[in-house]
Amino acid sequence: MTDKKQFDDIHTVALYINPDIQKDYIEYILSLKPKRIIFNPGTENKDFIDLAQNNGIEAIVNCTLVMLSSGKF
Repeated sequence: MTDKKQFDDIHTVALYINPDIQKDYIEYILSLKPKRIIFNPGTENKDFIDLAQNNGIEAIVNCTLVMLSSGKF
């Protein structure tokens, strides 16, 4: 992704990229001000989770597909 567009009213960002790649997107994702970020298996990143929570963003470590199928999304 080379073009990081700004969007309004983002509720959820679901991550599927590993922590090494996340480094290039942390500031961008935080700038979107989502209500929550879902860290799918393999994407767990304590530093990013802490940053999200410090910015008032709910950080969840879970599988988005499981959350959808169980009604917990």
